[in-house]
Amino acid sequence: MSTQSFDNIRNFSIVAHIDHGKSTLADRLIQQTGTVAARDMSEQILDSMDIEKERGITIKAQTVRLDYRAEDGKDYVLNLMDTPGHVDFAYEVSRSLAACEGSLLVVDASQGVEAQTLANVYQALDAGHEIVTVLNKIDLPAAEPERIKQQIEDVIGLDASEAVPISAKTGLNIEGVLEAIVKRLPAPKGDRDAPLKCLLVDSWYDAYLGVVVLVRVIDGVLKKNMTIKMMRANASYGVDRVGVFKPKMLEVKELGPGEVGFFTASIKEVADTAVGDTITDDRKPTLQALPGFKPVQPVVFCGIFPVDAADFEVLRSAMSRLRLNDASFSYEMETSAALGFGFRCGFLGLLHLEIIQERLEREFNLNLISTAPSVVYHLRLRDGATLELHNPADMPDVMKIETIEEPWIKATIFTPDEYLGSVLKLCQDRRGVQTDLSYVGSRAKVVYDLPLNEVVFDFYDRLKSISKGYASFDYAITDYREGDLVRMSILVNAEPVDALSMLVHRSRADARGRAMCEKLKDLIPPHMFQIPVQAAIGGKIIARETIRALRKDVTAKCYGGDASRKRKLLDKQKEGKKKMRQFGKVEIPQEAFIAALKMDA
Repeated sequence: MSTQSFDNIRNFSIVAHIDHGKSTLADRLIQQTGTVAARDMSEQILDSMDIEKERGITIKAQTVRLDYRAEDGKDYVLNLMDTPGHVDFAYEVSRSLAACEGSLLVVDASQGVEAQTLANVYQALDAGHEIVTVLNKIDLPAAEPERIKQQIEDVIGLDASEAVPISAKTGLNIEGVLEAIVKRLPAPKGDRDAPLKCLLVDSWYDAYLGVVVLVRVIDGVLKKNMTIKMMRANASYGVDRVGVFKPKMLEVKELGPGEVGFFTASIKEVADTAVGDTITDDRKPTLQALPGFKPVQPVVFCGIFPVDAADFEVLRSAMSRLRLNDASFSYEMETSAALGFGFRCGFLGLLHLEIIQERLEREFNLNLISTAPSVVYHLRLRDGATLELHNPADMPDVMKIETIEEPWIKATIFTPDEYLGSVLKLCQDRRGVQTDLSYVGSRAKVVYDLPLNEVVFDFYDRLKSISKGYASFDYAITDYREGDLVRMSILVNAEPVDALSMLVHRSRADARGRAMCEKLKDLIPPHMFQIPVQAAIGGKIIARETIRALRKDVTAKCYGGDASRKRKLLDKQKEGKKKMRQFGKVEIPQEAFIAALKMDA
């Protein structure tokens, strides 16, 4: 079977650390090639969600087809994949890379190589990509292109002598990037006459078209009205329309080898389109499926509950709508004595959690409480069974447990030299084990093994505050290790509050418990009776604070007069007290939950 090369096509993705200018460069490339009319152009045109524009981050990988006439007079079709830079969305990056032959590595000419730059460029190299280095922000006074080129060679090992210096903001030398793409990146290979073989890169739900499926054609031709088969899902569909993104949808007759585009086929659920699946012709299928991607594993779990119990159904439909467009987000129903009905949700990391929560609140107008984030623990029981524990409240009796294993990560941190001491102390305090410390110019590169349990809480915020925002952080889960972990319960007025229970390492339990009790003492308003707030491990109380009783002399304004007036006021006070004994005899305000769960002990 002959493999042809499609010389006029280039498929490439843009990889970089968060904030190094990927989306701005994508804007300039779109502008330079005249893909979007000047009147329709907007900042970060590929970031379609409001939340992406506001935070200045890319969450969903987006694709666009550019038509470019090179200096040699040839016409080229460039398929650009704009990928997220944040560690939580690395799975989006891996999918986009599989659909391309080359990458533009964007490095900030003033900041240099950061943790996520490394992670993403190694992913691109693993995918067998040719890499073109682009130095962005060279118009900044702090830019040092020569030093950064040297740094790229030292740290990543890429030849940066031909790095393209640009300013994506001002549009300086964008032509140079386009020329580098057509000259230095390889053309895709494929066989037009072979049976159809496409890689399913992404899918999302459109209210009018149903599920839109983004594909990269490897062999064969994808046409309208043909019947396709999804090999992993073993389902067949008739193709309704085939098209490309410019960046608006544009219908075409067919997609050939090497091309990236979309099709719709009256698919009802995004869940039916497994990302990484191989799509082939139902009548003449290909024999060999593509390797696909690693399935997405949620690593952080937390409970999400509506503040108003009446919003539960709204929350349920909101979650199923979000799930349509984000296959990495998972949820199941759960109940809590303190918070009522809600959902236990799985996320790829803390930013993912934050974004989902913000989208639920914003797009569906919901008021939500989330419980403390926790990770997945592996429990080995004495009877030989193994369990996965997502929620500390579901932990079985301690006597039945043989060992508890927690996930560990390999964290890579880049920090300016003056903050190194604080960063090392932070990692030590979080039970970290240092594996490497080296220097890249004036910046230190620290590699630590850390328990994920200690990282999901507020590690990222602490790291940013102690380094004044200069440190960058990237992590990958390595393995599960046995740990001396205990479940800490919080009791308010001798009633356990399940939403605040957490698994902690024994060595940190006392400090965590004390901090939690002190915090709740300030957060729970005084009631008419004294309230003990306790932290307990099993039957042992490890910390206690007492909220003083509120004493109000309701009869103070009565000067003499009928005794029945005083009686009336005292009865009214009694009624009020009765009302307050609703949950464990204590009303815990929602703000107290939220503030307690943000604790940084």
